[in-house]
Amino acid sequence: TVTAFATAAAAVAQRLTDRAQHASGAAAEVLQATAAMASDRGLATFVGQQADTLGPASATTAAVEKLAAMFRQAGGLMAERVTDLLDVRDRVVAELLGVPEPGIPQPDEPSVLFADDLAPADTAGLDPRRVVAIAIARGGSTSHTAIIARQLGIPCVVGVSDLPWTDPPAAALVDGSSGEVVLDPAPELAQERVRADAERRAASAAWEGPGRTKDGHAVQVLANVQDAAGARVAAQQPVEGFGLYRTELSFLDRSSEPSVDEQAEIYAQVFAAAADSVDGGGKVVVRTLDAGSDKPLRFADMGDEPNPALGVRGLRIARERPELLAHQLDGIAQAARDAGTDVWVMAPMVSVPSEAREFAAAARDRGLRAGVMIETPSTAVLADRVLAEVDFVSIGTNDLSQYTFAADRMSSELTDLTDPWQPGLLTLVEMIAAAGRRADKPVGVCGEAAADPLLACVLVGLGITSLSCAAPAVRGVGAQLATVSLEQCRRAATAALEADSPTDARDAVRAVLA
Repeated sequence: TVTAFATAAAAVAQRLTDRAQHASGAAAEVLQATAAMASDRGLATFVGQQADTLGPASATTAAVEKLAAMFRQAGGLMAERVTDLLDVRDRVVAELLGVPEPGIPQPDEPSVLFADDLAPADTAGLDPRRVVAIAIARGGSTSHTAIIARQLGIPCVVGVSDLPWTDPPAAALVDGSSGEVVLDPAPELAQERVRADAERRAASAAWEGPGRTKDGHAVQVLANVQDAAGARVAAQQPVEGFGLYRTELSFLDRSSEPSVDEQAEIYAQVFAAAADSVDGGGKVVVRTLDAGSDKPLRFADMGDEPNPALGVRGLRIARERPELLAHQLDGIAQAARDAGTDVWVMAPMVSVPSEAREFAAAARDRGLRAGVMIETPSTAVLADRVLAEVDFVSIGTNDLSQYTFAADRMSSELTDLTDPWQPGLLTLVEMIAAAGRRADKPVGVCGEAAADPLLACVLVGLGITSLSCAAPAVRGVGAQLATVSLEQCRRAATAALEADSPTDARDAVRAVLA
């Protein structure tokens, strides 16, 4: 049983890895993470515990049920991985039984996909020419499935409670921006919405940067990347660099820590993509290892934790394994020496100003410009003190939202709380941006909020100086900013802050910017 499982899991992991190498952005990230899950030693151990009484397929199913229950109980980002885990189970069982691997059948003509849930790995394989929109019953707006759909340019609405399973409509209108799903819409409504969308897409395609409001206020528009292949693709967009380089995603398949030289070679390829393709070389903001929770690294494993989303992740790993951070900073500094681009480095999951101070000292010792992610309410309310220690900050709106509202971002019942349009979240962003102005230091946003063109105007009005999002969203954000003045952005920000709910905030901002 154990040997059969290992063989099947290895085959599944290899196929997912092969797909990841031909993908980019969030799609590549999720495919690689799912491949790592298929080859995870913990899963193999659970299967081995069932091997005495069950055959390979049944043992795999039983093992995954136990692991999934643990993930759900942990909540947060671990609960988000349940869908990935069940997807791995189905693929491994299919391999064991010698049947075709499960997946989403591609329709013969452009269609809207309704699903109770959708594995990120399946989403990554969708053809946007055939699946033109998605509506999903489960999940949250910052789930991997939703993020990948947006990267592919597929409108996606999650947490839809009343999808018509037994009597599907002849047509459906899915608005990924407003979260609206209209079944059998009136033809004139559908035609008007499609016309408006076509105009927006045309304006986006024509935008060539750099990031500016209509009256010339500069806002850096950057791309999020995770490896050299994705960086080269992103650099073909009119970006001014990479505002979030997720370094941990290059090492998900590593069982041992890569050497400083190995790391430097990997980082240098990403830096080269910016230097070769971005006007003036641009900049690259490198995030140090954000391992733990939903991105476990075998060489940085902190063991079982009762609540991994609130446990040892991000910079906290340096408490137990300081050499990992030291070696990574050495590798980044080595690659940065001849990079041809402006290299900044930031730490994730910082909770108190003293952590920012210690990280900044380590980075500056190596000649690097130092910053931190603001993802916790504690660093948001102490933003003045944090900015006194570092050269810049970047707001991770996905985690900041989750931790501020104590709401699992995968819960379809709580999508209103984790909505980036929440006035409470925007108030924290305003506080951080104000601290940046007082310190005369940059404050960026690199969460999914930065990919929403309308919300981007609000963020600029709040005082954000740079926006970093998935590469396919760059043109839409830049084109929208080019149509509004800074004063309009400020009025939009005020309207959003004064709203009572995310829906009211969107409506108020649309009215201001109309």
